[in-house]
Amino acid sequence: MTSTGPLTGVNTATGGSTATGVDTATGGSTATAGKTATVGNTALIVAAPGEVALTARTAPAAGPGDTLVRPDLVGLCGTDLEIIDGQVDPAFIRYPLALGHEWTGIVTGDSPLAGTRVVAEGIVACGHCSRCARGETNLCETYDEFGFTRDGAAASLVAVPAALIHPLAPGVTAEDAVLTEPASVVYRGLARAAAGPADRVLVIGDGTIALLAVYLLRLWSPAEVVLLGQRPAQAELAARAGATRFEVSPEAAGAGYDLVVEAAGAIQAAAVALTAARRGGTVLLLGLPPHGQTVALRVDDVVNNDLSILGSFSYTAAAWRDVVRLLNAGLIRPGFVVTHRFPLTAFERALACLRGGDGPRGKVLLQVGSG
Repeated sequence: MTSTGPLTGVNTATGGSTATGVDTATGGSTATAGKTATVGNTALIVAAPGEVALTARTAPAAGPGDTLVRPDLVGLCGTDLEIIDGQVDPAFIRYPLALGHEWTGIVTGDSPLAGTRVVAEGIVACGHCSRCARGETNLCETYDEFGFTRDGAAASLVAVPAALIHPLAPGVTAEDAVLTEPASVVYRGLARAAAGPADRVLVIGDGTIALLAVYLLRLWSPAEVVLLGQRPAQAELAARAGATRFEVSPEAAGAGYDLVVEAAGAIQAAAVALTAARRGGTVLLLGLPPHGQTVALRVDDVVNNDLSILGSFSYTAAAWRDVVRLLNAGLIRPGFVVTHRFPLTAFERALACLRGGDGPRGKVLLQVGSG
């Protein structure tokens, strides 16, 4: 693990236990349906809302067009908590499933990439529908994604369509690599919002998505980037991300911004975002509140203020490729947001850490295997 100062000390907790029972459920994974392999694959399974455990499962085998990868780092995020709590829109989830939509690992088996560190797109687009034809792979008419409708990578081994695999340059650390998925989500939204060199930008939130938004905004060279969070302990992470200033109250953050990025995934933050943009400004909604939550909208204000409101869902294949190019060229190094790291067997402590606690908290990782 690359040392990035006191915020990124490795948490060596070893709590939790390894399950010994064999669960033969497939967790919705179509990538390895019908395959047979030896038993020896431990996975973090959400059997149903509120039911999460380490489970021994049949290890996947590489089918036609698949690549076998041994994950070593898996990122946890608020959406994983919503999966566990049953708060994800049922149209986008299938239980039981293994968690893990943010990850990196090493290719194994007889692939030409064996031994190479890779990341893999999680969205399995059909490539044939009208949306895919326009490059909108995030909106594929058949939604299919690792960690949501297919088993994710919080497991000893995962089989991935080879077309989704992206090899990384030797200089890219595992901590940088594991941030590819959230960085791609943020990058795609920021590219749509297209901040200008003279723009003032407000980012609302102080978690991983907000910190990455502040960090990646440098690619558009805005004049000012203010981060509005709730936890004073996040101030150092905000500074390292490149925030011009860090505030914990909307009044201190002020208003009149050219671009406001809601990255907290909370309806209160969305309400603030709509009032913080200048006339003619843009509000980008990146955060994902629990399904069904609503916010009051003064439609006349949106019209009179000539506001542009952008929702941004996930990432496209093109955005993923752009982020991988930036990583391989050494132009971004997002691993500084990693603050906690737990072995897979300590998943309960990792989830508790993600839900809250004292001190700075950025990305929480699970270490799968020996690393």
